[in-house]
Amino acid sequence: MVGAATPFAAAPALAQEGAAPTLLAPIVVENGVLLDPTGPVDGYVAKTSVTATKTGTPLLETQQSISVVTADEIAAQGANTLGQALGYTPGVFGEPYGADSRFDSPRIRGFDGRQSQFLNGLRLMRTAGAAPIDVYGLERIEVLRGPASVMYGQANPGGIINLVSKRPIFERFGEVGVQAGSYDTYGTFFDFGDATQDSDFAYRLTGIGRVGRQQVEELENDRYYIAPAFTWAPGDDTTLTILTSFQHDNPSSPSGLPVSLTLDAANPLGPDFYVGDRSFDRSSRNQTNLGYEFEHHFDDQWTFRQNFRYSNLDWDYQALGTSSLTGGLMPDGEIRRNATFQDERLNTVNVDTNVLGEFATGEVEHTVLLGLDYRHFDNNVGTQFFAATPLDPRNPVYGAPITLAPTPSVNTFVDSSLRQIGLYAQDEIAYENWRATFGLRQDWAKTDGTSTNRNLDTSRPLDQSDHKLTGRAGLSYIFDNGVAPYISYSTSFEPVPVPTNGIPLKPTTGEQVEAGVKYQPESWNGLLTAAVYDLRQENVPVQVPNGTGGVETSQIGEVRVQGIELEAVASLADGLDLRAAYTYTSSEIVGGTYNGNELDNVPRQAASLWLDYTFQEDIFLEGFGAGGGVRYIGKRYGNNDNTYELDAVALLDAAIHYQKDNVKASLNFANLTDKEYLASCGTFGCTYGNGRTVMGRLSFSW
Repeated sequence: MVGAATPFAAAPALAQEGAAPTLLAPIVVENGVLLDPTGPVDGYVAKTSVTATKTGTPLLETQQSISVVTADEIAAQGANTLGQALGYTPGVFGEPYGADSRFDSPRIRGFDGRQSQFLNGLRLMRTAGAAPIDVYGLERIEVLRGPASVMYGQANPGGIINLVSKRPIFERFGEVGVQAGSYDTYGTFFDFGDATQDSDFAYRLTGIGRVGRQQVEELENDRYYIAPAFTWAPGDDTTLTILTSFQHDNPSSPSGLPVSLTLDAANPLGPDFYVGDRSFDRSSRNQTNLGYEFEHHFDDQWTFRQNFRYSNLDWDYQALGTSSLTGGLMPDGEIRRNATFQDERLNTVNVDTNVLGEFATGEVEHTVLLGLDYRHFDNNVGTQFFAATPLDPRNPVYGAPITLAPTPSVNTFVDSSLRQIGLYAQDEIAYENWRATFGLRQDWAKTDGTSTNRNLDTSRPLDQSDHKLTGRAGLSYIFDNGVAPYISYSTSFEPVPVPTNGIPLKPTTGEQVEAGVKYQPESWNGLLTAAVYDLRQENVPVQVPNGTGGVETSQIGEVRVQGIELEAVASLADGLDLRAAYTYTSSEIVGGTYNGNELDNVPRQAASLWLDYTFQEDIFLEGFGAGGGVRYIGKRYGNNDNTYELDAVALLDAAIHYQKDNVKASLNFANLTDKEYLASCGTFGCTYGNGRTVMGRLSFSW
């Protein structure tokens, strides 16, 4: 039962009649326990979020759609990637291109989410999509759907994904385990921490080590991840948490196959067909994050907070893949291949500083947030595309020397810097049962640098400046029975990098109207939500073939997306956990080459249901449990031309687990029936979704 479902419920009574009220920090209390919006959740049902307002507002009182995937749910479903972890989340298509170890590419309300991923509220920067953070190091994944620029600056209107790291918890705990499963995957994982005797210092160390392959057995999928974290709390008013991580992996490209050999073929190539060559393909990536979160309470009303992170990404990559020219085929029917060489050296500094004030004006209570954030992104990337030795799809020969064209079709080096400054202000207002949120933000973004064509030894500038005012407004009413209808309006802004042709592009802008209702019952632990929305974006960037085997950025006018989203999450006392979702999405491109078409990789309908039951004490099967789920992905087009329509597919997942004392064993099955399906068809061919995968884990905890 929720003891306080509002940030203001813990405010003390007036000391005397007429005295000004003194308000405490925004908290949610459940059964006498304060709920930390970045802390662990017991089960699947989170009550607060750090993402939507940066103040820990209860989900019930947030006038925008937000889903929280907890660490317990990630473990129960056996998710190893962000895309897998989002498979049961409404409004999100977690793996639109199938499994890809290079990066996660979720779609949020129809829009590409590769550039909308954040770690602890600070954006993960990379021009071709954020490099993944291992999900074992996360406490929760929060998906805020709809424009979020007022809090986070440049972002697409579909929403953002905020990854919340595991943190010290001021008690001794630990877990160590091993895993083994499909695609020759073997690994170990650990997560432990403790606090000093006087409890002013705590630490946590989380890590994994894994070797493995992918559905195409020639592709490697190794990873080593370690994340030390420290918290120093010298008093009740001051906290400093250090969050660090280092990750090394060797991600390989999934094999895109020509449409004529898959979608349109009577005897299609299978999901294990390999376009590359192990003698040629190689990848090595290092990712480092060093940051801190500082908080100091001046008094009961004002708090200073600052989040900082320095990130470094080094990636050396070369691979063979299907060319975008002539449908990916040579005149004799062989697969036309490109060789890609890419060296990336990226450095990012993010800092977000704000002041939180909580006070009352008469009977109206305010939570005011005033902030400034700064981002500096250094982007140094060398890219080369070569026409390479073709491959006979019916009699492939591997290991022979790879012949490259004498001159690369693309040979560029980009040296650029992005600087963004944002000023934002937000007021969350409470009056009796009414809740309102108002926010404004002014952004200034500037890019400097050059793109050098190394074939011609010529350079062109990438200089560009943009600025924009964005905002958000929301209103809700919290009924005493836990029902909360709401309505909101929000806008977004995102500069578009100068493309390879050197012609500057207009920033994209978005706006959304959303209405919905949320229900948080008092008699059981759950949250039910329903939302309808109208979302529009202008100057939408897309990747189109450039005629030389590569792609370039173009803008297609306006995109309109309308939808309905339903979600139910519950963790019941009798051992039953569930998550259910339904999504209806209608998208339309207005103007330009694709006028009247639907957006690519946007299922018109999607639905999912996951149930997990654990037998309770004093039952014969005590400690045993089982879970099962179904994910339905509706029909969708593989490209904005709408020439490739992909069939709907229903995928079954299952889990078996047993826990006795401190030992836990689990066995997870994804795509249990081994359904063979095409996840995507586009510029570089078609990719398959993963077939049946099995993963077993055994762990010991204390």
